[in-house]
Amino acid sequence: MPIDAAKALAAGPRTGEISWDHKDVQLYHLGIGAGSPATDPDELRYTLESRLHVLPSFATVAGAGKPGVTGGLSMPGIEVELARVLHGGQSLLAHRPIPATGTATATHRIAAVYDKGTAAVLVLRTEVADTEGPLWTNDAQIFIRGEGGWGGDRGPSARLEPPTGEPGRTVERPVRDDQALLYRLSGDWNPLHADPEFAKVAGFERPILHGLCTYGITLKAVVDTLLGGDVTRVRSYATRFAGVVYPGETLRIRMWHTPGSTRVAVSAVERADAPVLADTVVEHT
Repeated sequence: MPIDAAKALAAGPRTGEISWDHKDVQLYHLGIGAGSPATDPDELRYTLESRLHVLPSFATVAGAGKPGVTGGLSMPGIEVELARVLHGGQSLLAHRPIPATGTATATHRIAAVYDKGTAAVLVLRTEVADTEGPLWTNDAQIFIRGEGGWGGDRGPSARLEPPTGEPGRTVERPVRDDQALLYRLSGDWNPLHADPEFAKVAGFERPILHGLCTYGITLKAVVDTLLGGDVTRVRSYATRFAGVVYPGETLRIRMWHTPGSTRVAVSAVERADAPVLADTVVEHT
């Protein structure tokens, strides 16, 4: 069987050193659309090294994003075809602000394996700490089509109740035609986001945007719109990837803001507001 859940869960964690500097942070910020207008003081905090603030979602690519979604497929007990793999969801817990330059220890393990019948879901957990203590914890939910059905734990299935009432704020963010090509330079080299032929094999009409790029674009919109541009106010951020984004489309980002928490829904404007991110929550001070 391609997935041996017991073996995957029993495997010891993998630990390695990661490092990053201001260039990695700046490239990530550009990859999620920062820097427009280029001389806007609010954008310069994402692009100019002398005043650089690190968006917490940079944690998903720090150290070139290793092991990342594809890296998780090399863990013991996991042997699947890349074309069957989709990123199902992502959660981030920020223990403290991320420095613009750093070296840290990253520990990776398979935290859960769920049998959804027609698919399997892996939860790849990454915990990162430096000499001063924990920095962040990432959970990536990896959805693998056609790999379920062994009678394992189905895992949690409850989804959040939709937000009630009209959103307090709605913003739109354009996705450039070359956005995926720029974003992938931060470490996610999955050809699904660049190679038209591979995208067709995977069932898409053309390459799609990385889910984590949409994830970063959305968090930046929340920080800039509701948190005064203060990246240090973000405490956690979780989402479910509900649909794809094609480069060149426009994201509509709806926000329901309350003290300490913001619910978010993201859709693709050009496809009749097709859902893109759902069950999305940013917790903050």
